[in-house]
Amino acid sequence: MHIGTGFSQAMEHRLFRSMFEERKRVFVDLLRWDVPVIAGRYEIDQFDNDRAVYIVVTGDDGEHRASARLLPTTHEHILGTIFPDLCEEAPPRGSAILEITRFCLARKLRARERLELRNQLVTALVEYALANQIHSFTGVAEWPWFQQILGFGWTCRPLGLPTSEQGRSLVALQIDVDDRTREQLRASGIFRPVGLADLPAAA
Repeated sequence: MHIGTGFSQAMEHRLFRSMFEERKRVFVDLLRWDVPVIAGRYEIDQFDNDRAVYIVVTGDDGEHRASARLLPTTHEHILGTIFPDLCEEAPPRGSAILEITRFCLARKLRARERLELRNQLVTALVEYALANQIHSFTGVAEWPWFQQILGFGWTCRPLGLPTSEQGRSLVALQIDVDDRTREQLRASGIFRPVGLADLPAAA
């Protein structure tokens, strides 16, 4: 996995620029989300700022295969800013809580590859949390995706009842991460060994 901290730094690297291009192909071209597109190529919104953390999993060729964006909940983030009503109580916030957003798998992947890269990305998120004293992730998911997330085996719970938004059934969720989480992922068959790779030189 490769980690980029902050939008400005990320845009200096071809790998992360390709992540924003893939986000456009997935969330705009495929899923038809009404989100900004920059220069006709990059899906970039108001939460892509210098507090955002990007995790990218690459293939053997060093190209983008899967990625996610992490947002600090102590600042503006999607659940707290756009969808707070999905939570029965106030959205969780704190320095040890990050929000997972833009979970993205490359469109060109075949079904078996998608499953493998999904598992690698889930593992990478957990490894990042454990290495950085992050105790919980929050997020917003459509109902079918939320059901998959529950099946990963980690400690996950809804923060409120599903709510219909623009024809989609959305759920706010919280995932707790601790020393047991790796074993939970192993038990469910999700865990994959992932290592932190050096970023290529900025270009």
